[in-house]
Amino acid sequence: MSNSAEITLPLEWDDDERMNFMFSDFKENRDVNTTDWDSKMDFWTALIVKSCKDRRTVCVNLQELNKIFKRKEKSPLGLATVIQSMATCGKIQRESEFAANVDCGWLSWGVGLLLVKPLKWTFSTLLGSSRVHLEESFVIIELVKEKAAELLRVYRSSEFSSCSIVSFQDLCTLSSNICADESTLCMALLQLQRDKQVMVSLHEGEKIVKFCLPGQDRVSAVSDVDIGIYQLQRSEKLLGERVEKLGLEADKCKEEARILLREGKKSQALRCLRGRKRVEKRADNLFAKLESIREILDRIAQSQSDKMVMQAYQAGVAALRLSLKDVTVERAESLVDQIQELCDTQDEVNQTISSGVTAADEDMDELEEELKSLLNESKPDSVSGLPTVPANNLQPSAVSIFSSLPDVPQRPLNISTEQLEEELNQLTLTDSGFQQKKLTSPAKILDPAQ
Repeated sequence: MSNSAEITLPLEWDDDERMNFMFSDFKENRDVNTTDWDSKMDFWTALIVKSCKDRRTVCVNLQELNKIFKRKEKSPLGLATVIQSMATCGKIQRESEFAANVDCGWLSWGVGLLLVKPLKWTFSTLLGSSRVHLEESFVIIELVKEKAAELLRVYRSSEFSSCSIVSFQDLCTLSSNICADESTLCMALLQLQRDKQVMVSLHEGEKIVKFCLPGQDRVSAVSDVDIGIYQLQRSEKLLGERVEKLGLEADKCKEEARILLREGKKSQALRCLRGRKRVEKRADNLFAKLESIREILDRIAQSQSDKMVMQAYQAGVAALRLSLKDVTVERAESLVDQIQELCDTQDEVNQTISSGVTAADEDMDELEEELKSLLNESKPDSVSGLPTVPANNLQPSAVSIFSSLPDVPQRPLNISTEQLEEELNQLTLTDSGFQQKKLTSPAKILDPAQ
């Protein structure tokens, strides 16, 4: 596939003279012109890594690179040499070697194959030949480590963070914005396996991934408890989706009944309402099961929290014991004596300082008197021209206020229940030209759709 449109090419790409040099093959001996050799090698190495970043992938092969960097119907002649040099420097690694380097003592080789299937491996690949085949895939180590860290970060900030085990399919959906394809995701997972951050296994033919919990150095093996929690969480998700679907179906039945009633098809509307009741009953039954599963998951989460709290307490007790290891009563008494001695010295210093501020206090009194006189002189003259404040009570008496109000009517409201019913009967519901029939009692006013 040609991906030149998907990557950002350097500005010098349009410089024919410069590109003719870059597209030429490498000299057999680097020592002939070290500067030219290194300049060309640095150019293509950086561009290969950048092209993978732009395409959100971590793997390359020679055939693909020849298509990506085709210019004026020509492909670079020295890319095979660049691939060999990058492999020698450890910047890239054959896909097969990368998968095989997962610690076999910690994770079986068969599980590694779960992630890298299918691979196009040749005898030369397995024997370690230095020859680069067109379709042979190489992993860029720098990018796969970045992708692994990004995948772990996305998982821990997602809705799946409360689940230690995630299905491979859910992980594909979750990582769609960071991994260009499934192969890239598998390489990132292999890197996380090498870092002991994930464990990949099969459960009833389904590929599942267990993540390391925050605060732990390495992921633990998948246990029966993990599988049980995973099945409960899957059941919770499926039941939740089913309950939501039944709710939408019940709403649809209600709307159909409303339309039929407007058209005067009362018997058909009643059938729709009966169907709605059956759907709601199924939804209620499923919801009860869903609540039971959620309660079990809550209890499991609480038990795990309690376990973490107990572990924290144990660690705290151990730390306190170590911190008090060399502390004795004699040393504590000596420390208290030293503190008391320092306090006595401080008191003496304070007393000496306070004895020399009497004159300063007198000066302060004089300054305050002077400030007071300045404040009196700065009062505005207009204050003396203001009217005096009245001394008498300005509030009117309660008797005078109430006497000015009109009399409260003493007659009862002569409105009977029959009159209220008549008013209710006169209310109409205009809906597509139909008028609600008169009712004999307010208690009989019902929603036609119920």
